[in-house]
Amino acid sequence: MKVKTILVSQPAPKTEASPYFELSEKQKVKIDFRSFIHVEGVPAKEVRAQKIDLSQFTAIILTSRNAVDNFFRIADEMRFKVPDAMKYFCQSEAVAYYLQKYVVYRKRKIYVGTRTFPELGKLIKKHKDEKFLLPSSDKLKALIPEELNTLEVSWKQAILYRTVVSDLSDLENVFYDILVFFSPSGIDSLFKNFPGFEQNNTRIAVFGNSTVKAATTAGLKCDIMAPTPETPSMTMALEKYIKGENGKK
Repeated sequence: MKVKTILVSQPAPKTEASPYFELSEKQKVKIDFRSFIHVEGVPAKEVRAQKIDLSQFTAIILTSRNAVDNFFRIADEMRFKVPDAMKYFCQSEAVAYYLQKYVVYRKRKIYVGTRTFPELGKLIKKHKDEKFLLPSSDKLKALIPEELNTLEVSWKQAILYRTVVSDLSDLENVFYDILVFFSPSGIDSLFKNFPGFEQNNTRIAVFGNSTVKAATTAGLKCDIMAPTPETPSMTMALEKYIKGENGKK
């Protein structure tokens, strides 16, 4: 079946150089974007109930931009002045770069991993005497606490934000040829918004093993999967599928 419309369950790209726009133009398909989930900050009162005292920590582990935003938000709400001596351990260059929104980069002790948490763990291990705070959402990958416990460092998790299902009721009677998902939370949002959802002729595209598992557990058939050696990105996987389907006579 030919593909004419795609809904990507993420916010629209902020740059015109996005490969999605190129895909839309090259393959003559309509691509819409909509967040199926969003993040809400946990109020300071709830953070205090977790027995979090920001003054007790000498280092912060930052795994995402949301972690950066919510750490500094909660510090502000608690009237805690983050000391200049605080050390920051960032999972990727993108997170470290984003940190500049809040601190003067060259005047701070910032350690940067190479994308995966185990790689960041190697840097954390070199600073075993620090007291680490891990700002996170209510949905934390099991790998992270496992890795930190293996390192035998002093650390504590602070749930500073939650992943919440977005209201998609306006899409009830809107149909797309392909729905694109990047997380189990996106699949969860689909069925919370539309409990009676039936796949029928809708193709499902999924990114990552955990998303594949969530989709199949929910009874969906995954037609497009990434990353693979041949199609390491979602746009490449979509393009390959569209060429195959739209090229048929």
